[in-house]
Amino acid sequence: MDFMSDALKCGRRFRTFNVVDDFNREVLGIEVDLSLPSQRVIRALDRIAEWRGYPAQIRMDNGPEFTALALSDWAEDKGVKLEFIKPGKPSQNGYVERFNRTYRTEILDFDLFSELEEVRDITSQWMREYNEERPHESLGDMTPAEYCEQ
Repeated sequence: MDFMSDALKCGRRFRTFNVVDDFNREVLGIEVDLSLPSQRVIRALDRIAEWRGYPAQIRMDNGPEFTALALSDWAEDKGVKLEFIKPGKPSQNGYVERFNRTYRTEILDFDLFSELEEVRDITSQWMREYNEERPHESLGDMTPAEYCEQ
């Protein structure tokens, strides 16, 4: 999981919280809002776990939302190991970094957004396409959904 940031047409900054499954490259969730504190991260992870189950481990950088006591307590309570990459080593979280580049190029840099709801709608449509329609060379030219079914 990782964060990204961008701005609306009016200049107001927003953030995205991106969660990608390393195993099948599936986008599990992208939260979009002006602020995404650790409690919001926890709610997003709980929503993903409702249909996916809790992971054994989550890899992330050392950002303040991820090092917060609330996330640490949540992980301990759910039996999830938090795996922090070394500072300044984004390559240790390569799958989400590669995903972020794709999301930046195809959505954030491609569109000029007027409001958050527009970002959310376009992102939601794109996630469905990314997971269900777009083959990935790294998955033997299958979509993440097809790969997961195997």
